[in-house]
Amino acid sequence: MKFRIGHGYDVHRLVEGRALVLGGVYIPYSKGLLGHSDADVLTHAVIDALLGAAALGDIGKHFPDSDEAYRGADSMVLLQKTAELLREAGYEIGNLDVTVLAQAPKLASFIPLMRSRLAKVLAVEEGAVSVKATTEEGLGFTGRGEGIACHSVCLIFPK
Repeated sequence: MKFRIGHGYDVHRLVEGRALVLGGVYIPYSKGLLGHSDADVLTHAVIDALLGAAALGDIGKHFPDSDEAYRGADSMVLLQKTAELLREAGYEIGNLDVTVLAQAPKLASFIPLMRSRLAKVLAVEEGAVSVKATTEEGLGFTGRGEGIACHSVCLIFPK
């Protein structure tokens, strides 16, 4: 069986006055991520991995920040549209692996819900979705608490 691998990466700045949303889950924290949509850095990385694996471009091509229709958009809705694009292109999702880089807040207790929400939107088994979080030991912009970054890889198969 032929398969395709995709990688996605995204980063957003942490600011006051915004909600922190990761993987479709609201995280109680004093800061949130700045962006045109809800700035869900985790979901954005997943979208780019999926689109990349299918050679369908990137998040900016399909959901540009220059389009007011996406201002404040729920990234889980964008993820659902991405899953539809993959199905229309003749692919199904094998698995997804995500790593969030954040000095704070601690995310371990939110990971099961993130996995569940991602799996539901993508119509895959929860066991096909892995989410991990790590700090960067105080190094770089994530270590200084200036932002959150996320890497995602996925495997897709032709139907």
